[in-house]
Amino acid sequence: MLEVLAGSALSLPCAQLGDHGKHYVCGSIAAFTNILITFPIQKVLFRQQLHGVLATEAVRQLQRDGLRNLYRGLLPPLLQKSTAVAIMFGLYQDFSRVLMDKAIGSGVPELVTRSFAAALAGGAEAVLTPFERVQTLLQDHRHHSRFNNTAHTFRTLLSEYGVRECYRGLVPILLRNCPSNVLFFGLRGPIKEQLPEATTRAGHLVNDFVCGGLLGAALGIMFYPLNVVKSRAQSKIGGSFQPCSEVLLTVWRERGGSLAMLFRGAHLNYHRSLLSWGIINATYELLLKIM
Repeated sequence: MLEVLAGSALSLPCAQLGDHGKHYVCGSIAAFTNILITFPIQKVLFRQQLHGVLATEAVRQLQRDGLRNLYRGLLPPLLQKSTAVAIMFGLYQDFSRVLMDKAIGSGVPELVTRSFAAALAGGAEAVLTPFERVQTLLQDHRHHSRFNNTAHTFRTLLSEYGVRECYRGLVPILLRNCPSNVLFFGLRGPIKEQLPEATTRAGHLVNDFVCGGLLGAALGIMFYPLNVVKSRAQSKIGGSFQPCSEVLLTVWRERGGSLAMLFRGAHLNYHRSLLSWGIINATYELLLKIM
């Protein structure tokens, strides 16, 4: 009954958007659902990335901040992630379609064409860097007294520092997005093929969750140092823009040259990514079927 109602509710927007437009809608709704569920976990992870503390200490910090601050900074990731995942799935489909048409008869392998489409979609997501920037500032307890909310943070950055400041951390985001998109779209199909064949909608939902979760968790670990660099770079306000290598070296020295300290929080990131991308992939595929 719920699926029938959901299908009826989504049929009109889908008809208006067309077959290609539904990938944007499904991606956006999937990301919206995920953020609402996993945001508190993300805040704990952010504290670990920024300060290199244990998960228990990060949780204690959030408890000291109080319940009213638990969802502080929710709006930027809600807007950013909903739009980013819509771009990720939607542009990947659009770029793939256009590039495949262009590649007909050229002898270019489909794998290369689709990989290029995935990289382009990942690069396009980076236009939303200001939302990640504001999210970082709002989640950092050192800035609680300076920034009131999302709108106030944007106004302050633009009026005092300019548009360029909103794109601090752009390079690590590009280095993360492009290759991770290539791997996600390239491996999603083969991984699902290795799972037990599903004969029911519930079975497909579980397979999509497992497939997306495993990929998200693996990619989260692979690109974790880039997220550490991004968090450190974006927690700074004003001053020069440091290269990624310089930021990484600074963090490495501060944490005693320990690989374990550099990956502090990676285990929580693994579980968060497992849950997040499981939810996103399963919800996206379910919505595609409903639409």
